[in-house]
Amino acid sequence: MKKILGFIILGLNLNANAQDVSVEKSIFGIQTGFSGIWINNESRLSNSLALRSEIGIENDFAVGDHYNGAGFILQPVLTIEPRYYYNLEKRNANGKKTSKNSGNYLSLKTSYHPDWFVINLDDYITKTADLSIIPTWGIRRQIGNNFTYETGIGLGYRIVYLKANYTAANFQNTDEFAQNKNQYTPYLHLRIGYTF
Repeated sequence: MKKILGFIILGLNLNANAQDVSVEKSIFGIQTGFSGIWINNESRLSNSLALRSEIGIENDFAVGDHYNGAGFILQPVLTIEPRYYYNLEKRNANGKKTSKNSGNYLSLKTSYHPDWFVINLDDYITKTADLSIIPTWGIRRQIGNNFTYETGIGLGYRIVYLKANYTAANFQNTDEFAQNKNQYTPYLHLRIGYTF
């Protein structure tokens, strides 16, 4: 009977410890990297699932040929990204940090570049909007108390909305005017940030 009671207490203890390992309830932060600056929030949906929402201004390296010859441009971006942090319990068991959502993740990054404005774009080039959906693998780590860094890589799909932004006069062929551009797009980021 003592052994059974001991196993029950041990099981309750392990279960209580496992429940402590979770993504943060809510994290606000600001990040910068080679291609822009972003303000974001990650909100807990479950112990290992967080919803990241983000607004920023960035250079889009895989923007496609609709901005040919534009050089370095910056444009606004709105992103929503469910993230599954799949190794928090393992990191905790190995004595590694899990605070500030320090762990490896899989996500579905969905970003929208509206056609509001584009910095450093010549006046004669028409602004376009696009939507991308990119499955991503990444890591996030905490540095000190409030700093984090993260990196991610993925390959996804983008739709560039030309129809709403161009007039038929921009095209020799009206069939081209009627079509949006669909393209595969790579994704790579390396960011450092501050969490509040």
